[in-house]
Amino acid sequence: MSGTEKGMNDQKNGQPESPANDQENMKNTHETVDTAGIPPENQAGMQGQEQAGNIQENETDKSAELIKENAEMKDRLLRTLAEFENFKKRVTREKEESIKYANSMLLLDIANVIDNFERALKSAEESNDFAAFHSGVALIEKEMTTMLETKYGLLRFNAKGSVYDPQKHEALMSEESKEIKEPTVLEDFQSGYTLHGRVLRPAKVKVGQPAG
Repeated sequence: MSGTEKGMNDQKNGQPESPANDQENMKNTHETVDTAGIPPENQAGMQGQEQAGNIQENETDKSAELIKENAEMKDRLLRTLAEFENFKKRVTREKEESIKYANSMLLLDIANVIDNFERALKSAEESNDFAAFHSGVALIEKEMTTMLETKYGLLRFNAKGSVYDPQKHEALMSEESKEIKEPTVLEDFQSGYTLHGRVLRPAKVKVGQPAG
């Protein structure tokens, strides 16, 4: 081997690579870093920060959703309360109207009876017939009591001759009698009334007590 060839081999083995090779190595190193995205020693920290950011973002979304749901629930609650207040007012108003007009049918029937009284009075003024007037008034009175009994359950009762009952009779006077063996109603001062079987007004009476 000649001296020139030996020198060339020594230069090839001992000297650094050419500048082209150096640029290729730097390019490969640069591509390795770019592919990794972040240096290996910082990857764990960056991943932790990314996870924390994701958690915070999720919590923010959940908070916004909860705030929205709370606002919707509050709105529904306020609407429900308003509807309930309106319902109470309506029920109260209907109850007041029901009480106010509860006797409308009864009063209408009484108005018809009043009409009959007016006709009877007018007839008596024109004819001056007391007997006819008395008969007409008696007829109206019977018509009215029958109507009250059949339509409204109001029954008039007389107590004379019946055994004295403090639940049905109010004793205004009393006297002893040898003809009776137990307290007995001797006279009616005012008739009593029952409403559907319950005493509405007791009869005012005179009561006889057994002598001795």
